[in-house]
Amino acid sequence: MSGQPPHPTWQHGLNRLGQSLLTLLLLSVLTFAVAHATPGGPFGLDDPDQAARVPLEMRQRYRQLYGLDQPIAVQYLRWLGRVLQGDFGMSYTYRNETVQQVLARTLPVSAPIGLAAAVLALGAGVPLGIAAAARRGAWPDQMARLLAVAGSAIPIYVLATLCVVIFAVRLHWLPLTGWGAPGRAILPICVLALGPLGAVIRFTRAETLEVLAADYIRTARAKGLPSQHVLGRHVLRNALLPALTLAGPLLAHLLTGSFFVETIFNIPGVGAAFVYAAADRDYPLIMAGALLAGGLVILLNLLVDVAYGLLDPRLRLTPTD
Repeated sequence: MSGQPPHPTWQHGLNRLGQSLLTLLLLSVLTFAVAHATPGGPFGLDDPDQAARVPLEMRQRYRQLYGLDQPIAVQYLRWLGRVLQGDFGMSYTYRNETVQQVLARTLPVSAPIGLAAAVLALGAGVPLGIAAAARRGAWPDQMARLLAVAGSAIPIYVLATLCVVIFAVRLHWLPLTGWGAPGRAILPICVLALGPLGAVIRFTRAETLEVLAADYIRTARAKGLPSQHVLGRHVLRNALLPALTLAGPLLAHLLTGSFFVETIFNIPGVGAAFVYAAADRDYPLIMAGALLAGGLVILLNLLVDVAYGLLDPRLRLTPTD
């Protein structure tokens, strides 16, 4: 009937969509303001050394050409209007390339590496966390906690450098140069995965220990159910929940690349492109990077919400909610 209220699932989805769009809008305003408030400017226009070498007329022409002579509010509204039409503008860092062309060239390089690192971190972290909790104090627990501490304590640029020196320079097991060569992505994937792996192990272990202490688990064991059955049927589903919580921001972070990893391994990815854009005050590329990262976090968190409902029926919305 037309007078019936919308199903809570649809209502929740519309609310989340509105919140997501508002979040992206606020993110764009904040990023635009911070980028323009940072000292310096594109093309070295605000650099005193450059100003001494570049005639004033030429600097003014550059400002007019890219609209940098307008008030910041006008610049933002013009940028927003172009973005709503699918035009992110020209990159200042990569001359003669649009922002879309830069992303189309670099994102397909970073995304598969980040996706593989996320799969490795989640695929290994959940079983290791469960095994550590199930064998608390034994060698699986000690090994898992060692990995977790290493992933949290070792900076990624230190780990990447050590891996290059050990496996590429000393042992010659893996290629050092030549992106696209067989085995070239193994080291970057492993380096990217170690930090998230430690976080997944810690969260999964803590959740599993809490589940193992629950009354229904004690009852199942008192009935004589095998440990494998208890872990596989009752513990695994609950242990996946903290991994899902990490999956959204983890995937968004890894899919958009890592500056240190891409620089050390000479990977032409999107992470390095965004950092170079920030250093060069490439405002269009900076804004695209912020929207890409924010949009990925929002989208993946929405998917995590759906997965939560599939794993835990108590979290599903019903018409009575």
